[in-house]
Amino acid sequence: MRFLIVTGMSGAGKSSVLDMLEDNGYFCVDNLPVPYLENFVQMSWQERNTVSKVAVVIDVRSRKNLAKLEGILGSLREKGYEYQILFLDCRDNVLIRRYKETRRNHPLAGEAVSIRSAISMERKALTYMRTHADYIIDTSTMLVRDLKMELNRVLSGNPYNNFYLTFIAFGYKYGIPSEADLVFDVRFLPNPFYVEGMRYRTGMDQDVFNYVMDNEDARTFLQKTGDLLEFLIPLYIREGKNGLVTAIGCTGGQHRSVAVTRALTEAFREKRISAKAEFRDVDKHV
Repeated sequence: MRFLIVTGMSGAGKSSVLDMLEDNGYFCVDNLPVPYLENFVQMSWQERNTVSKVAVVIDVRSRKNLAKLEGILGSLREKGYEYQILFLDCRDNVLIRRYKETRRNHPLAGEAVSIRSAISMERKALTYMRTHADYIIDTSTMLVRDLKMELNRVLSGNPYNNFYLTFIAFGYKYGIPSEADLVFDVRFLPNPFYVEGMRYRTGMDQDVFNYVMDNEDARTFLQKTGDLLEFLIPLYIREGKNGLVTAIGCTGGQHRSVAVTRALTEAFREKRISAKAEFRDVDKHV
């Protein structure tokens, strides 16, 4: 029996996750009242021969009842009922933008409370759930397909189930990405800009990719950078970090950085470590 409690910030994608879980055979309940949780868990276990996967969403919509959750979850553990907590997080500025785009109200927002204040109140109310979460997914930069891939990885039992790699290709002429944790300069690699027929193309084109990566320096860089990141990931996880943003830069952000970002992303996906690629400046010169 797998019992999953889905929680997190309003606007972070809980509804989308619930749909995905339902598609994966979960019996799903949205906005279950906190006082009903213990009885619902017990009933679910009684029916575990017919319903093997259950997911419930409990979040700040429970308001004052949310304070009772810690005691209820402790009681369930004492009685031998196993559950897992999936927490969906998102940066404040992204949440604010999503609310403006959808024109929906935050559950805690009212005439006297701004969206930013409501988000701050929500984070405080959900502190216990985030601290005790088995899985944390930050959806700040995710598309729906990225979220689906990450959810599948989390539920598969991958040892890196709480960690997400993001690679950003950028051009130094446009500035280093502010969100980068690590920055690598690949301007030492052969530059397709000076090759006839490649100047106005990008590292997304296979022949440009091959031109950049088909040399000993590129292969060595890929290997050593991969080894470094594999060494660092468990250390970051140990410190409570759930993601790492690595920026790969070349002059304009169209050729070398794009090719290397593609290669690194594919290499880590083959190792079943969740990774996504962003190509910030790929279309600027073209």
